[in-house]
Amino acid sequence: MIKPSATPSPEQSVLSVSTLNRLARSLLEDCFPAVTVEGEISNLAMPGSGHWYLTLKDEQAQIRCAMFRNRNATVRLRPTNGMQVLVKGKLSLYEGRGDYQLILESMQDAGAGALQRAFEALKQKLADEGLFDPQGKQALPRKTRHIAVITSPAGAVLHDIISVLSRRDPTLKVTVIPVPVQGADSPDAITKALQSANALRDRLAIDVVLLARGGGSLEDLQAFNSETVARAIAISSLPVVSAVGHETDVSIADFVADVRAPTPSAAAELLSADQSILLRQLEQFSQRLLRQMTALLNQRQQQLDWLRRRLQHPGRRLQDQSQQLGQLEQRLIRAVRRMIEQRQLKLQMLARNLDNISPLQTLQRGYSITRNEPNGVLTSVTQASEGDTILTRLSDGEIVSTVTQVIRGGTHE
Repeated sequence: MIKPSATPSPEQSVLSVSTLNRLARSLLEDCFPAVTVEGEISNLAMPGSGHWYLTLKDEQAQIRCAMFRNRNATVRLRPTNGMQVLVKGKLSLYEGRGDYQLILESMQDAGAGALQRAFEALKQKLADEGLFDPQGKQALPRKTRHIAVITSPAGAVLHDIISVLSRRDPTLKVTVIPVPVQGADSPDAITKALQSANALRDRLAIDVVLLARGGGSLEDLQAFNSETVARAIAISSLPVVSAVGHETDVSIADFVADVRAPTPSAAAELLSADQSILLRQLEQFSQRLLRQMTALLNQRQQQLDWLRRRLQHPGRRLQDQSQQLGQLEQRLIRAVRRMIEQRQLKLQMLARNLDNISPLQTLQRGYSITRNEPNGVLTSVTQASEGDTILTRLSDGEIVSTVTQVIRGGTHE
């Protein structure tokens, strides 16, 4: 930075005019980085280059001003000679002519300047109270189903909002609370609308409030720079989205609201889900459900097939049991036959053994068996008496005899 003390003294080297003007310019720009000035426009010129050149004056003095086209493009008013304006700019010097001038950065109507100062004062006051703190902001719902729109029922803003919401998500419910968005009655109307939306929150299942209006001058937006409206937004239990004016417009409502959208249409997009995305998600869910149902049906079909194999028709079951009974019958017959054969073999063996010890075999060898009726088989001569009838069994028959004499041990009785 060049200090005034650094200005060359007459004893130093001689300066060229351009050098002197350059030093003067540096001195002005360093000492006056930015100033705000109020005055009346005169000598206004707007050449084809797009730059504005004018003189700003009051009752006692004037200063040349220049506003280049990249800056004057943002000015909303149309300047004219005699207009009282409030400008911001930097002091400089046009080296070619040595003209002291003010390079303008912004321009607004002087009446708006008072509004701007009131705006800045309220902004600072509410900021100091913490109404702008991010920690106090409410999050928007993940899925918006019902929006309360506070705006003017006339004009393009409401139409744009409804158009965007209908296009993106036709299922969204919208409740419009009509208010004047400009004029002396507007702040109170907007405040009452915010209170009504909160009062209807539970009954209508409202999720969020959209506070919107179109663009305009600082004076046009004054209702949204009202302290009453700002405090109503701050105490709202519903999240509030502010969409006031164009993207370059800034209002106190924007700072207090939970979310600021650059335009009403952008706010509508922010609060609505794109139905094309929802349709893609629905298609994905449908495909997933179809795959799961197909897998479940296949599993149930396998279980049914397995049960069908286990479950037999009664006739088939009777046929199987009849066949099994026939097999058991054959097995029983074979078992009985084997048992009979074994018993026959055993009987034959017993018969042979019995035959071997049978008296008949003895009779075949010349022996006989004698018995009488009362005593049965005679084993001793003492069992017979004279006159008894006896039977003698031989191998080929019997002989009936009458005892005429009993001889004991060779002795006659």
